[in-house]
Amino acid sequence: MADLMTQPATRRRRPLGAADERRLLERVHLHGDRGARDELVERMLPFVRRIARGYAERGELLEDLVQVGAIGLVNAIDRFDLDRGLRLSTFAAPNISGEIKRHFRDRAWAVRTPRDLQELYASLRAEGERFAREHGGRSPTIAELCALTGRDEEHVLEALSAGRNFRAASLDAAPGDDGGTLGDALGDDDDGFDRAEERAMVERGLRALGERERRIILLRYAQGLSQREIAAMVGISQMHVSRLLRRSIDELRDSVV
Repeated sequence: MADLMTQPATRRRRPLGAADERRLLERVHLHGDRGARDELVERMLPFVRRIARGYAERGELLEDLVQVGAIGLVNAIDRFDLDRGLRLSTFAAPNISGEIKRHFRDRAWAVRTPRDLQELYASLRAEGERFAREHGGRSPTIAELCALTGRDEEHVLEALSAGRNFRAASLDAAPGDDGGTLGDALGDDDDGFDRAEERAMVERGLRALGERERRIILLRYAQGLSQREIAAMVGISQMHVSRLLRRSIDELRDSVV
């Protein structure tokens, strides 16, 4: 993928027609041809760029958004159903847009966190606030949160632990007295430096973990695997994976503050 994204600008292919698209998709899905998939990605990058350009005014570099959108394109290619009779662009467009939108949402988290944990954490906060209003300000216990959300204790604890990495307020969400934002008052840093600093902090934290814990963290938060899938890969129980994740998140947080 990285090679495709850095192709020289002087290289040009003819537009991808329906016949060529079908031929390449058949090679991908009927023969497992990764070269055909790479060619599809390369030839559809202009389409990804057109979609990404619609999000380029939100403080991210266009090339970064193209890279994110290309992930959505690859996912669409892999999930494409040859029997549905759709053009790939029709099927891929919402996948590309969705990936870019998730990218912006994920940037509100200090450490990349799986979508299900983000959504559970949001639900826990909402239910906790409602519970407190109805019970004279008392916060719910873990058991009460489990009952309110219908989730088990392991998932609730993991979501609460991951939620500590959430940036509770965006700089652009807190207007000042003059109508500007908190970000305006603090000044505007180069976003690239910010990302590089965050990446360095996370990498430093990962190096502080043991090899198994580091692998589990990467499988969960970089590859998005479920605890059950990780347990099968690592050869331990799902509950053990959950405990290691909670402990590793705590260690990771302590090492980067």
